Amino acid sequence: MGKTTTSAAFASGLALRGFKTAVIDFDVGLRNLDLIMGCERRVVYDFVNVINGEARLNQALIKDKHCENLFVLPASQTRDKEALTEEGVEAVIRELEHMGFAYIVCDSPAGIERGAIMALTFADEAIVTTNPEVSSVRDSDRILGILQSKSRRAAEGREPVKEHLLLTRYSPKRVDDGEMLSYKDVQELLRVPLIGVIPESESVLHASNQGTPAIHLKGTDVSEAYTDVVARFLGEDQPLRFVNYDKPGLIKRLFGGK
Repeated sequence: MGKTTTSAAFASGLALRGFKTAVIDFDVGLRNLDLIMGCERRVVYDFVNVINGEARLNQALIKDKHCENLFVLPASQTRDKEALTEEGVEAVIRELEHMGFAYIVCDSPAGIERGAIMALTFADEAIVTTNPEVSSVRDSDRILGILQSKSRRAAEGREPVKEHLLLTRYSPKRVDDGEMLSYKDVQELLRVPLIGVIPESESVLHASNQGTPAIHLKGTDVSEAYTDVVARFLGEDQPLRFVNYDKPGLIKRLFGGK
């Protein structure tokens, strides 16, 4: 459960709040966003087709089936990553702005390859998604360094990209057992304001397989956690939930409770 799951849920959350939102898959060659959004059978043209002038942007955008205001721009499965050019990406983002999109969510691939660099180049704000494990936190630290040096805002000497930290696959019990970093540990290591904690959940995997973004899983902790993240992003105060482990009492333990 990582960047693409978060991009799908976050973009859906913004659209549910009434904002016209586009979500773009920058993972050229793999292309998972359309699967999680449940629109893989409706892909005719993709991001690279638009950049290369083989299709118009409004031909490639897919209207989401869950949200009125949400549109998906899928990645290409067959093209080389070099197909993403800075000029091409900028032209697409400018056209989306011209079409009245309030938010453009860029789904960055893992690591620091070309797709990730292109996704962060034009960012105004960045949600750095990490798991509470040392290797994931180290990768996020590298991304933060690149964000501060390679973004267009940094190059032009403007206000830096606003950074938010999002922790996914969080298990308070495993933190309590010493098997996982706590959200406070991660925050201390990365020194980025925490926008939310998404609890570990089997339901996310089932939802992704069915093409339903996690925020639509009504009544689940994951859905509520993503809803909180969107609210905080929009400047609303929300208490941090799903971070404390309540140890079972003696009676419950005697009867096999965990």
